[in-house]
Amino acid sequence: MAVTGTWPTGRTLGYGGDYNPEQWPRETWDEDVRLMREAGVNYVSVGIFSWVLLEPREGEYDFAWMDELLDLLHANGIMVDLATPTAAPPAWFYATYPDARVVTHDGIALGPGSRGAASPSHPAYQTAARNIASRIAERYADHPTVVMWHVHNEYGAPVGEDFSDAAVAAWREWLRGRYGTLDALNEAWGTRFWGQVYGEWEHVTAPGPTPSTVNQAQKLDYARFTDHQLRALFTAERDAIREHSDKPVTTNFMAAECPTTDLWAWAREVDVVSNDHYLTAADPRGHVGLALAADLTRSVAGGKPWILMEHSSSAVNWQPRNIAKRPGEMARNSLAHVARGADVVGFFQWRASRYGAEKFHSAMLPHAGTGSRVWREVVELGRQVGALAELQGSTVSADVALLWDTESFWAQDQEWRPSVDVRHKERVRAYYERLWRDGLTVDLAHPGQDLSGYRMVVAPASYLLTAEDAANLTRYVADGGTLVVSFFSGIVDAHDAVHPGGYAAPLREVLGLGVDEFLPLREGEEVTLAWSPGDAAEARTLAADVWAEDLALDTAEIVARHLDGPAAGTAAITRNAHGAGHAWYVSTRLGIEDLAPVLRAAYADAGITPPEVAEDVEVVVRRGAEADYVVAINHTDAPATLPGVAGTELLAGVPAGPELKIPAGGVAVVRTAPRDGGGPDR
Repeated sequence: MAVTGTWPTGRTLGYGGDYNPEQWPRETWDEDVRLMREAGVNYVSVGIFSWVLLEPREGEYDFAWMDELLDLLHANGIMVDLATPTAAPPAWFYATYPDARVVTHDGIALGPGSRGAASPSHPAYQTAARNIASRIAERYADHPTVVMWHVHNEYGAPVGEDFSDAAVAAWREWLRGRYGTLDALNEAWGTRFWGQVYGEWEHVTAPGPTPSTVNQAQKLDYARFTDHQLRALFTAERDAIREHSDKPVTTNFMAAECPTTDLWAWAREVDVVSNDHYLTAADPRGHVGLALAADLTRSVAGGKPWILMEHSSSAVNWQPRNIAKRPGEMARNSLAHVARGADVVGFFQWRASRYGAEKFHSAMLPHAGTGSRVWREVVELGRQVGALAELQGSTVSADVALLWDTESFWAQDQEWRPSVDVRHKERVRAYYERLWRDGLTVDLAHPGQDLSGYRMVVAPASYLLTAEDAANLTRYVADGGTLVVSFFSGIVDAHDAVHPGGYAAPLREVLGLGVDEFLPLREGEEVTLAWSPGDAAEARTLAADVWAEDLALDTAEIVARHLDGPAAGTAAITRNAHGAGHAWYVSTRLGIEDLAPVLRAAYADAGITPPEVAEDVEVVVRRGAEADYVVAINHTDAPATLPGVAGTELLAGVPAGPELKIPAGGVAVVRTAPRDGGGPDR
């Protein structure tokens, strides 16, 4: 059945969150909808963990309570994102199908009493999940308050990999489909190393515990298989729903946080992209991590508006130290997602739970009730989201792309790499934060996609880079682009085998160099670089740690040399002219501050002039057909000024400019004329 429409319908932004009324007596529901109207809530997600209530025994269904709930929400003007409850199989399912439980890497079968799916590969679970999804869709396909379908919940969390018998059987079939023959599998996995050659399919096992490190190509393929099995669960439920309904179907990603899902592949399967995001409490600059996750979500959505399905009004409950949000932080977080393309602001959850594992998780309606600061901020945020209704459907564009390849991350973060200090997540965050501090809006991109629309592309962690993707980057530079590549990139192919020709071989043409040897540093060791670009006034000393390399230069010019350490006197940072563009190579680990002059020089090559923005003032522009919207978020404790922004400030409904004033810890959203001069200020 063809899908019609996207979320949300009409010129409005969504505001609400997960609603779990089954935890409360019926009379509480009436209070809930009254308070939802007071807070400006216009949508909720329901049914996410309600499988046992909808199907109390196998094949027996009870929809009476859901019928009443949906009618109540509809009568109060609240739209519903209706979930399939398959992330929480009932106790009867585990009792009936005990072998459908997930088995850990160490062989432990996980039981009920928590959350998380059964084995994604077990036929009984697959059948039961399709059945309940189909039943729900059949019953509520035409209900006027249901505007979207929400399949499962956070695939890959808390359970991703499964090593059950069902998983191993499915794994062998997946390998047959991928490789066809054992000879091809043995070649891809390099099984002649350590005598691992397989002569029968039945001898191929999952990469469980081994005396030494496991075959790394096998482990990489198991990550691919795990992602495939989870995604197959989603598509099966999605297709069951589409037999009855043409409303859009989604599932909530955990962008930048869930290592078992390849979001580029998942985004192709949903009708609208949605994401859950929670601040990392230990990160004092969590707003930067938030921006990265939001930009990634927008990027996998192909630049289209997306849904913030969940975030928190204050503290979460599952981190070692759960830090409460300070006054105004909830609004800054929420509107930062809106700035970066979200058309819906959602929370977990509406009313705080009195019991269970998440009773200490914050909510829109907290335990402290309507007299609390959190509630007052929830109501005010509802007003603000309502004032921004006209942003719905507008988009965000970027001049810079930062490469994000989940398969490369799976490969890089395995055991027995040259240094335990080299992790993809650290380099991605470092380069992203430098770009964020420089005021640049960033898309995340796959190295194989069309990059021609970007002035600059940054590759912070491209350990696994296929020859085809490397050729794509080479063409990008030849056609006039600017490429910045970090160390330990272009090392292996899709099977985690070192490229013919040595380290970084597929990038040799575009970088104008090769890498003869890795020179990782000892724990705590630092080295210094002499940065000497063409402009002598920019010369300075840079500090680096963790990594150095012995480079073999072809056509690249040296812009920074090692002053000490294992690579003393040799090239550390290079620049190479290739075709109409330039490629930079940074062969060591620079901190965020010392990345500044390097990227500033690359910006010059790319023709990018970073905006003049005060430190920790975040500015993003959403572009609409009739107007542009400048969202300015002040993450500091002092007022800030943004020059050259004039129009109507939508949150307060007053004229703004020519210098926009942003209060300490505050947010301003200004409607301006479009960049191309069309559309009057309204």
